[in-house]
Amino acid sequence: MTPCSPQLTFDELGTPLRDVTFCVVDLETTGGSHRADAITEVGAVSVRGGESIGELSTLVDPGTRVPADVTRLTGITNGMLAGAPPLGAVLPPVLDLLRGSVLVAHNAPFDTGFLRAACERHERPWPSPPVLCTARLARAVLPRSECPSVRLGALAAHFGCRTTPDHRALTDARATVEVLHHLLERIGNLGVQSLEELLQLVKDRAPHRPTTAQRQRRHLAKRVPSEPGVYLFRGAGDEVLYVGTSGDLHRRVRSYFTAGERRRRVRDMVAQAERVNTVVCAHALEASVRELRLIAAHRPRYNRRSRNPGRAWWVAPTAETFPRLSVVASPREGALGPFSSQRAATAVLDAALDAVPLRRCTIRIPARNPSGTPCALHELGRCAAPCAGLQSAEDYAPAVESWRELVEGRSDAPLRALADGVDARAADGRYEAAALARDRLAALASGVDRAGTLAGLAGLDEVVGARPDGSGGWQLAVLRHRRLAAAGNAPRGVRPMPVVEALRDGAQTVLPEPGPLRGAPAEEVRLLYRWLTEGGTRLVYSTPSWAEPARGGGPWREWADRARDTAHRTGEQSPDEPSHRT
Repeated sequence: MTPCSPQLTFDELGTPLRDVTFCVVDLETTGGSHRADAITEVGAVSVRGGESIGELSTLVDPGTRVPADVTRLTGITNGMLAGAPPLGAVLPPVLDLLRGSVLVAHNAPFDTGFLRAACERHERPWPSPPVLCTARLARAVLPRSECPSVRLGALAAHFGCRTTPDHRALTDARATVEVLHHLLERIGNLGVQSLEELLQLVKDRAPHRPTTAQRQRRHLAKRVPSEPGVYLFRGAGDEVLYVGTSGDLHRRVRSYFTAGERRRRVRDMVAQAERVNTVVCAHALEASVRELRLIAAHRPRYNRRSRNPGRAWWVAPTAETFPRLSVVASPREGALGPFSSQRAATAVLDAALDAVPLRRCTIRIPARNPSGTPCALHELGRCAAPCAGLQSAEDYAPAVESWRELVEGRSDAPLRALADGVDARAADGRYEAAALARDRLAALASGVDRAGTLAGLAGLDEVVGARPDGSGGWQLAVLRHRRLAAAGNAPRGVRPMPVVEALRDGAQTVLPEPGPLRGAPAEEVRLLYRWLTEGGTRLVYSTPSWAEPARGGGPWREWADRARDTAHRTGEQSPDEPSHRT
């Protein structure tokens, strides 16, 4: 019996079902709790392409007596289990079968619960295979009017299976194999052609067919190459509807026209699509950068990021004689950021004003003869009242310099002052106030860290990175003044340095602009920074040498992480700010 219909021979999305190894498992146990009960028998059948490729069947010594009601159900007696191997001896070959396979079981949570518990007891790693429950698959595929019950015995009778379940592990596993094959025959009519779509179908637990628009537009994927890159769905008038990336453009684009794509917004987009353009890229980094740039250029209405492409927030001093801090959307010299939201930037601004003696008021103070009225902060000793002429521009200047030193990583004195305040509040027993001050300090320290790392990268004339591609070759990238200027590959067996030099010779010329990121979008700089600092990337060239501030937020990184972890564990409200990792 073949587990797939002719539809599954197409050049499909994901892992073709014909190439999937299914390991069908059935367990008999002393009861229903994987914590309190034990396994008495294991049966497993491995199948691929509709053919059995291996079986395993063994009784297991449970280390306890089998209840009489279980014996009546399964026929397994205590005498049969005398001399049976213990679970510790049976578990290794079972786990070997599961590795690289999809674990299939009827009522899979029961079987996986016992197997995972066994791994914990015997200190063996769980291989984490994809799990397919034939009971849930049956309910997703078969209407209740056709098959009211999805018990294994009922399904075996419904399909006329050769094997009748009898509550013995191998027999039930063989019956489950037959049921699985019958169900796979049925899902071909639902447009399910891959393992990924099959698992999604079970997750949704409702039958679904491709829409008419999806079926009619499948031809749009026909000439899309199976290469990494960017794809653009275009509608009437050549409007760009959606931009995305994939390591396999053909596979990803084709997925939009199958039953697995159930998002209403995306299906609406597909209904308007008239063609698909692609840009083949050297690797995932280039694809991600091009995606960001294309979304910013076209603002496709079906990309959620199009609402505010490249939007970031900064805390920056105003350009006046007595500068104050403000939250702005455009970076400028002396700005701290970027922050993902206005709220996060405001939280950092408030924390900074606790440590840097810049004024809090928002009035514009004239350079000569200010005649304002001192506010309550002056009476509390928290403001020298430059608005009333009680502080000169020269006396105010050290506060401005303190801010600049903090942003540029030349001094972390403001951070240390805030940390002292946290300790003082805790020593006084003011724990809620200490927790709030701790969270504000963590947000500020992370902001200073992020500003220093990203600005340091953006200030480099040229950086060349090489990342292992997993196949013995290298993915290469040339960065100039915060932007990706060239990308390429040196496959296994090809000397990488000549490829690097060719990329440098042909790389885009990038001129720096004013601002902490030299005019680059914050999201692109974050992306490049992650690529250079993760995944085993090696620096080939850096002009000038890449360095980060010694007195910036870097030394506070571990402290800020611990503070955030503590806030999350205790359920405290912390500033709306992501991790320092960029």
